[in-house]
Formats: sequence, C-alpha cells, structure tokens
Amino acid sequence: MKANGDAQEEVAGREWPRSTAPSSPVAAGPAAPADVETWKARKAYPSTLFAGGPVFGIARERAEGGWKLHPGFAGLAPQDARDALGAYFRTRADRCAADGDETGRAQYTAAAERLDWERLDELTVAGARYRVVRAERFIRMGPDGPEPPRATDPDRTDPAQPPLDPASDLVVAAPGGAAAPSPGVLRAELLTALRKNGSVPRDVREDSRAAAHTHPGGVLLPATFMAAEREGGRWRPQSTGTAATPRDARDGLAMQLRVMVPWQRELTDEEHELHKRAADHLDTEQVDELDVAGRHFRIIRVERLLRTGPDGPEGPRPSDADPVPPAMVHDRQLREQAAVQDEEDGEAEEGTRKFMALLDEERRRRDHLRDRR
Repeated sequence: MKANGDAQEEVAGREWPRSTAPSSPVAAGPAAPADVETWKARKAYPSTLFAGGPVFGIARERAEGGWKLHPGFAGLAPQDARDALGAYFRTRADRCAADGDETGRAQYTAAAERLDWERLDELTVAGARYRVVRAERFIRMGPDGPEPPRATDPDRTDPAQPPLDPASDLVVAAPGGAAAPSPGVLRAELLTALRKNGSVPRDVREDSRAAAHTHPGGVLLPATFMAAEREGGRWRPQSTGTAATPRDARDGLAMQLRVMVPWQRELTDEEHELHKRAADHLDTEQVDELDVAGRHFRIIRVERLLRTGPDGPEGPRPSDADPVPPAMVHDRQLREQAAVQDEEDGEAEEGTRKFMALLDEERRRRDHLRDRR
C-alpha cells in the first residue's frame, strides 16, 4: 500500500509520530522513542493491510472546541457504541438525581430511553452533542508476519491494575480547527487506503471513496492488540475484537487455551494439561510468541484511523454492518422467538455443561491468584 499525496491529522493535547525521521532521540524531543519505533516498524513491516471491519466508540463535542473520545473505543458494530452511550446517560442521570438536578436527570433518562428503541448516531443532551464514531483498523505486515507490540506501547504490568484505555479522553479537532496540523506518512498511507475491487461489496467501497471527500483528515489513535495464529504460511486473527493493551490480548489468548480450545476440540486430559501449561507460560513470562501442540500464536498490533471532517469525526457509514437492533427491540424479538422455540436437545445441553465447567475452573484459578496477592 502506497501513500498518494499528503494527509493531515489534528489532535489537541497529544503528540504523534512525525512525518520525517528524527535525526536523534534528543533532537526529536519527548515523542522521540515513539517516533523511532514508528520508523523502524515502517522498514521491518512495510505493508499495510485492513484488519477486519471498523470499530465504534463515542465522542462528545466540547464547548471550547474539538471532540473528546469516551473510554472503550472497541465496539464491533454501531449498536455497541449506542448501548454504551445509553449506559453513560443513565450514569449521568443518577448523578443528576444525587445532586438534586431534576431537569438534568429527566434529560439524560429520556435520551437513554430513546436509545433503547431507536438507532440514533447523534444526540444533543443537556446542551452537549454526542456522536457514535468509527475508526478503520489496519495491521502492518513484514516477511515474518504481522507486527508485534512495540517497546513504546503502554502496557499493564500488574494483572490487578485497572484496564488501560490509551484513547480515553483524547481530544480531536476537525480539519482547519484550532489544533496545529501534524502531517504523517503513516496517516497518508491509511487515509488513501481503499479495499481492492471484488474484496468487499460495492456499497462498502463506494462509502470508502465518499469518506475521503467528506472526512479528508485523520487521527491515528493509540494502537490496540489481538492474538493471531499462523496456519500454513498464512495468519488469521483469533478474535474479531481487539484489546487495549498487549497484556489484555495475552489474557484473552490464555482464556482461549484454558477454556475455548478444550471445549471446541474435545481434548484429552493430557492435551488439556499441555494447553494449560502454555497459558501459564503466557501469564508468567508475558511473551508475544507462543507455540503449543504444533500451533504458533503471536500477539499483534492493530492501528486505528479515525477520519475527521469539517463537522468533526466520522460516524457510521450506511454500509457498516449493524446486525443487532436496539436493546428493547431486541428483547421483544427474543421473547417472541422464545415463545415458539423448541427445547434444546440433550447434545446441546451436554456441550453447555462442559463449557460452563471449564469456565468455572478458570474463574476459580483467577480468584485464587487474586487472593494470594
């Protein structure tokens, strides 16, 4: 993937990689380590590829300019972000009630109830504008496969530490806003990226072309992470979602090895023990490469590009998959289906019991580790 022309991103309150290689870490200033890592990565992992579908989050427009991102920019569909926004409004309603602000409580409650029934991607509540926003995901590839975490990527060192979200409270500005433009070669590569003809439906490609005109700017968010497996010379992700830190991605892979793999593959006791030892190694050593039972896994780095236009960050596109309806609509549909659904057969119930037993074992293991600390 090649860059076609220049591109700009505008971010308030955060430094991002420069568009020219720094002459030295000292000369480059406080962002130098990340700058150097970025340029090393472009050499070792020169190809940029789409990493599945987009992710969705929430942004709030600030009175002083720009949009602030909420924590948890990881929804796999717009409805995930709408549900999170509804939960946020209910939390604000509770705070207003505690403060005696009945007007604010009523406004936030009404907004949350609307989101229970309607697919709304933008609302103005208590004088503030909120929007569901999207970011495209990419990975960098080299001769040895996808790029692993970088030394400069923030990580959790203590498993008891609360999850980190590097994108939380990031403030982005529309092109031409108050923040100074920060050209970047990587952003240029991503902003001009289009999916190949025939690789996606026509409407997806057309929406991508339209976004280049309606939202010409871009903000490169802090990276997220996932586990990938090499099979027959090709790499495939172990999940559709991503984790905020490398450690969270390792924890997810460890859960797969202890619970999902034994359940899905009907492992023998000896094979199950082998997978548990591999998961223990992943926990204690915090490695980014893992071999177990002839399978090879790697924790990989996933970039996120948030497009911006004159009116702020890009919202969901018409072609974005959005399969689940709002909460109350979905609840009504499930109740209607349950009324005519046959009882699960014995084989399905047995599979569920095995899965729950494995899950309970993993919960007990984690509770024991927490008690020891």
